[in-house]
Amino acid sequence: MNSQLFLAFLVVAGALACTPGVDWAYSIAAGLKERSFVPAVAGLCGGYVLHTVLMVAGLAALLAGLPGVLGWLTVAGAAYLLWLGFGTIRSWRGATFGTGVASPESATAGGPAGTAAAPAESNQFRTFLQGVGTSGINPKGLLFFVALVPQFVSPEASLPVPMQSALLGLTFVLLVAVVYTCVALLARKLLHSRPGAARRVTLASGIIMVALGTVLLSEQLIPMATGIAWQ
Repeated sequence: MNSQLFLAFLVVAGALACTPGVDWAYSIAAGLKERSFVPAVAGLCGGYVLHTVLMVAGLAALLAGLPGVLGWLTVAGAAYLLWLGFGTIRSWRGATFGTGVASPESATAGGPAGTAAAPAESNQFRTFLQGVGTSGINPKGLLFFVALVPQFVSPEASLPVPMQSALLGLTFVLLVAVVYTCVALLARKLLHSRPGAARRVTLASGIIMVALGTVLLSEQLIPMATGIAWQ
């Protein structure tokens, strides 16, 4: 693989990963609401792994070439962001910093340890799935892999093109894992002694999700409505 192209990809991908957006909002909000932000970050990375698989299989380019399918995918992603954002806004008053250590009172009130662990594991899995949905259903993520990654693939390289694509996609996954972990960790550290600020940040994260969902939805529904009106 061309080393210069790979270094250039690292710079571009790193800059994109460091750009605040809905992924940042979700990782911060989940980090403030949940005991651990790891399921949220893992879910976001899982969504980009899905994009990588689609890219290597050639399905991403096929979907991007079908404007109708991409449009409805955008509508679905916008609706999901609205649902997730409103849920975050509703829960902003309960944003806390769990330590992951159960108190004696909760242990005795919850019965056997296994019964208390099951809901926690279920909640972490739900957080993971929400993270997968946040990045996986985002059409802009799909277009990133279709439009950007092929520019850094060299047909003359010793590695096959699909393997180069997979390597670049997984490199991006690793980058976002590091960046989103730092974002969530710094947010928790900085806001640990400021519960009021933590609630405001959670509220802002929810508002960002709703705003982005509204923009994505309007970008699709307004042209659709205009087309129907002209007909």
